[in-house]
Amino acid sequence: MNITGAHALLKMMESAGISQVFGYPGGCIMPLYDALPDSPIQHYLCRHEQACALAADGYARASGNIGVAIATSGPGATNLITGVANAAMDSVPMLVITGQVPAPLIGTDAFQEVDVLGMTFGITKHSYIVTRSEDILRTVGEAISLAQSGRPGPVWIDISKDALLGTVKSSSVQTASFEIPALEESSQGITSFHSSRPVALKYHDDGNEKTESQLDLIQQVKQVIGRSRRPLLYSGGGVSIGKALGEYRNFREITGIPSVETLNGLGNAGHDSVGNLGLVGMHGSRAANTAVDECDLLIAVGARFDDRATGELDSFAANATIIHFDIDPSEHNKLKRAELFLSGQLKHNLTALSDSSLAQLDVSVWRNRCLSLHRQHGFRAMKSRKKINGPDVLARLNLCSTGAIVSCDVGQHQMWVAQYLDFERPEKHLSSGGLGTMGYGLPAAIGAQVRFPENTVISVCGDGSFMMNIQELATLKRYDLPVKIIVLDNAHLGMVRQQQNLFYQQRYSETDLDDNPCFSDIARAFGIAGKTIEDSSSVESGLNWLLAERGPALLHIVIERDSGVWPMVPPGAPNTHMLEGNCDV
Repeated sequence: MNITGAHALLKMMESAGISQVFGYPGGCIMPLYDALPDSPIQHYLCRHEQACALAADGYARASGNIGVAIATSGPGATNLITGVANAAMDSVPMLVITGQVPAPLIGTDAFQEVDVLGMTFGITKHSYIVTRSEDILRTVGEAISLAQSGRPGPVWIDISKDALLGTVKSSSVQTASFEIPALEESSQGITSFHSSRPVALKYHDDGNEKTESQLDLIQQVKQVIGRSRRPLLYSGGGVSIGKALGEYRNFREITGIPSVETLNGLGNAGHDSVGNLGLVGMHGSRAANTAVDECDLLIAVGARFDDRATGELDSFAANATIIHFDIDPSEHNKLKRAELFLSGQLKHNLTALSDSSLAQLDVSVWRNRCLSLHRQHGFRAMKSRKKINGPDVLARLNLCSTGAIVSCDVGQHQMWVAQYLDFERPEKHLSSGGLGTMGYGLPAAIGAQVRFPENTVISVCGDGSFMMNIQELATLKRYDLPVKIIVLDNAHLGMVRQQQNLFYQQRYSETDLDDNPCFSDIARAFGIAGKTIEDSSSVESGLNWLLAERGPALLHIVIERDSGVWPMVPPGAPNTHMLEGNCDV
């Protein structure tokens, strides 16, 4: 007995434990949609393909499992690209499946044909084109493994319509097995950077890289840490991506070393963790940026020295020795030269370092200095007077949303979320870090809510970003997903306007959104509960109303136009050169 390539694809996904996917049908992917009713895999119909990819991204970030996005050829595939690039920038595991025109028509400019393979190499870990039914099983299994092994990322499979319609021997499906091994080398010669043991590299004065034995280098790392007087942990998204949160927290507790976090590393230290100074970089606290400037040892864990975190690169931790933990050897000295680089899995490297020898580390004077910095220069929002200011909303939300998964769009509100919300785990904070994708918040919240239907999921949106995927209110209503949406409406593109105010002589070009609709009216038009508040006295009751609603709900909060994100490091400046505005920092 034979089955179609489409049925075989779904069977392989089932064997990999995939149970929920996001997609939008069309001509060349129709054979897969024809097979879906025969599969236990649950499909969620988003209302735009970009939202399919962003929902798969949110699903993967919140759960640590692979997210799946499906679309048809041509515009279906091109609409996915932004969401897939977003996942690639933040190392999010994703399987992307698109239909392609029948193999004989490839290259003929057939209806809805685009060169998906050529377009996606730069935004994926790998891309495939499959034109034979018999290649589907192997390719899907390999793609799922590749997406999750080593440094995770999106893998794209473009499958011709005739391959989906063709037949595969049922015996092949029954004997196909799925594993998530370390991919040493695939049948197409693809090597992943995955190591089950710690690997360390030392860089000598001549700049040459020298590999030494694992035990010797682990011992050297311990010695460097032991000699330091002002060590600082600088952690990023790699901690959660590498499933090393427990090991990271154990290392931090054993050593007592203070810490700062990147945007995607928020939550690594845990909720209200003593000694954690929070967000570092362009909109980080003065406390965090000062600690980086004063430290004599910077231990980078799953962070890639992104420009938004470092500011002017030469000035970042200029007085410190650097030890860099990362699974991907391509990060070796890519931006900042490290004395020691440890590749391989974070959890194994951190475990190897977390023994009693470092428990004797005396950093009490430095730790007290960091605690003092945090008390003096941590984030403190000004209370709203009559008009509502954004930081106050987020500070109040922080008091009533403990344990919630929070997604956000991109803009001022994204930075306020990072500054004023405490996260017990990094998976509870869903934010577009590397790509900065407006419109990310609502689809990502949908993905997280699908994966965790019993959890409170909150999407914090700006008025500009929310309009970019507002159609996904229909997805919320269709599946009755109880996502709680906060739209902070200052009637302009706030982050762009802030920079125009500071650096472009207040020439406010194309940032005015005075013609915004009433967003609560729009929510109600979709059959979703909605409320608008405009006075500071209504913030607390508005948030309570939102979180008490049983189904999806939207709270439209009109905030003052000139609420800024402070402090702020001007682009290209050192992190110590911080501008401070209309809030007490």
